[in-house]
Amino acid sequence: MASAPPPPVVRVGVAALVRDAEGRLLMGVRKGQHGGGTWQFPGGHLEVGEAGFGACAEREALEETGLAVRADRVVAVTNDVFGPEKHYVTIFVLCWTVGEGEPRVMEPEKCACWEWKTWRDVRNMAAAGQVFLPIANLVRDHPDLEALTKAI
Repeated sequence: MASAPPPPVVRVGVAALVRDAEGRLLMGVRKGQHGGGTWQFPGGHLEVGEAGFGACAEREALEETGLAVRADRVVAVTNDVFGPEKHYVTIFVLCWTVGEGEPRVMEPEKCACWEWKTWRDVRNMAAAGQVFLPIANLVRDHPDLEALTKAI
């Protein structure tokens, strides 16, 4: 007798809000079925035993963009229900670029490109339905996005 599949669980996603010296944010276009064609920040799943949200953001940014970044702080959390079987809590971590270099597509099966965007761009893309669900929720829940990422 086959056992029943385990019930769905809430997963933890970490998004790296990577800012450059001009204050722009790094965003890319997702590929695949889960949010394909929408704009995203670098990020992914918190791994079991990972040192923290900042460590996850730094790892994911490097893996996906080739950029070394320094995590600063958690600036927001969203509750992202994609459907009855897919539910995430997304932790948004402010990160700053370290050194020189431009982002590169390191995982071409997952991302089409990386571009620098202003907060105005992010808000406009969210209003047009062009962003991944966690970013849409971030814009909705935190309308003054730029204030979240000011240097302390």
